[in-house]
Amino acid sequence: MDVLASLLEGPRARGAFLMRSILDPPWSIRIQDEAPLTVLVALRGHAWVVPDIGEPTKLVAGDIAIFRGPDAYTVADDPDTAPDVILHPGQVTTTPDGEVLCETLNLGVRSWGTNPDGAAMFITGTYEVAGAVSSRLLRALPPLIVLHEGQVSGPLPALLESEVVKDDPAQGVVLDRLLDLLLIAALRAWFSRDDAPGWYHAYADPLVGKAIRLMENNPTQQWTVAGLAAQVGVSRAALAKRFTELVGEPPMAFLTEWRLALAADLLRESDAPIESIARQVGYGSAFALSTAFKREHGVSPREHRLGA
Repeated sequence: MDVLASLLEGPRARGAFLMRSILDPPWSIRIQDEAPLTVLVALRGHAWVVPDIGEPTKLVAGDIAIFRGPDAYTVADDPDTAPDVILHPGQVTTTPDGEVLCETLNLGVRSWGTNPDGAAMFITGTYEVAGAVSSRLLRALPPLIVLHEGQVSGPLPALLESEVVKDDPAQGVVLDRLLDLLLIAALRAWFSRDDAPGWYHAYADPLVGKAIRLMENNPTQQWTVAGLAAQVGVSRAALAKRFTELVGEPPMAFLTEWRLALAADLLRESDAPIESIARQVGYGSAFALSTAFKREHGVSPREHRLGA
């Protein structure tokens, strides 16, 4: 399995939150739901994405935006419009003063807003549970990805638009799968662009790409830079230099991140003992894994498994 297939195999929406928003200006929504990943499909009009750090980005009909949480951001008709709606964890909407708006702005099945014929319309699909998206995938993404109309081919946006307002049997399952497919299609398009992570493009390098695959396919091997260099047929210094230039970090740092990302996924996806998981990802004991995991993630493997 290639690295992109491995990453994109991860999204598994389970009761994802999907909503169609229809709004007339002025409007501004402060998103602070702490969700790990959200997909926004612009259907009509325009919207501005205003991050807390960085420049505003304009979305127009046909654009798809992917937000990597948990940092907050604002979506508005204009970058200068002050938020009039706050989206909290659990997808609870309130005014800035705390008044609950969930029913006030109801426009029907999975629809809300100020006017059914409003100037702006977009669909958001939110992965609310961190385990629904591979931690390896989340680590590969920037806070915001924007794909413009035509960059994601196929009927998925239109199909999602038609299905989101239906209330048929098992509709939630249908929407979960459509959201997964749309996310995968969008990310596949993004990974093909020049602004994808350096390590992704490094796979095309005959030396560094081989070294990456050796580590990913054999995480239990006690790799050293010298051992990798021997496998790919160059000197230790040459591999270390080229790897760092293309990937942005030394080989052993990449290996540590890879092992800990694998461990994070296994902790969420299986009930295997931590000792067993440690050995599956190249650590000699649960204690060794726990030490490295807490240094990287700030929580112990057990706390991560429990969703801390």
